[in-house]
Amino acid sequence: MVRHDLVARIRQALADSGDPERARAQQSYMKSSLPFRGLSAPQLRAVLRPILADPAHRITDRRDWEDTVRGLWDGATHREERYAAIALAGHRAYRGWQDPGALPLYAHLVTTGAWWDLVDQVAADRVGLILLHHRDEVGPLVREWARADDLWLRRSAILSQLAFKEQTDTQLLADCIEPNLEDPSFWIRKAIGWALRQYARTDPDWARHTPSPRRTTRGACPAHGPARCSARRRRTSRTRRPACRGTPRCRWPGWHGPAAPSAAGAGGR
Repeated sequence: MVRHDLVARIRQALADSGDPERARAQQSYMKSSLPFRGLSAPQLRAVLRPILADPAHRITDRRDWEDTVRGLWDGATHREERYAAIALAGHRAYRGWQDPGALPLYAHLVTTGAWWDLVDQVAADRVGLILLHHRDEVGPLVREWARADDLWLRRSAILSQLAFKEQTDTQLLADCIEPNLEDPSFWIRKAIGWALRQYARTDPDWARHTPSPRRTTRGACPAHGPARCSARRRRTSRTRRPACRGTPRCRWPGWHGPAAPSAAGAGGR
């Protein structure tokens, strides 16, 4: 059962704290169909903290907790209400419910949120926490997400170990990256790069030798590869594909796009 008193108090507090001018800029930046109230992240935390900690609004039944998160999320009229739903889902009062049984709820938030500002927090902070403590049970599900039709489930799988550092399961990370290497989606390619950069702080050698979109033939010179090709890649105004600088070493000038000079044109632009 949805705790309508809690939902109503959250919505009213967000409305009372809004900044219409900031809200317009936020909606434009985020390209959101939902309008914003105009709260910054610190303001949002400050508004939610006393409400979620209030004993009068404490949820004691797990089903009520899930229903209330869904109710606040699905009925959101402004984007901050979805941020509040994520905060409610992960509040310390409900830490005991962060287990594999919560994953259908988080899958719902991912697939219906379908944008990075919502998905990434759910993936790293909610799904990741459950994965960390229930590897044997959750690992196979994360692998399924990595091959799902839904782009945002796949992004979530790739980012689920973002904060794990030395606790990262590198085989699981590789299993999430591999089926997505050829995906042209910006959101998938960025997720792979982010996950590898983050883990590179712990094990740079592993990250360096793990395939990524930049190290496949979709994103590297077939002759030399991205790290060693003297025809270093750069973007041009005419094409989003890498352009060749035209050094004699590169025998693949045509691969670099229509704006590339020929291999004979040493020196390039």
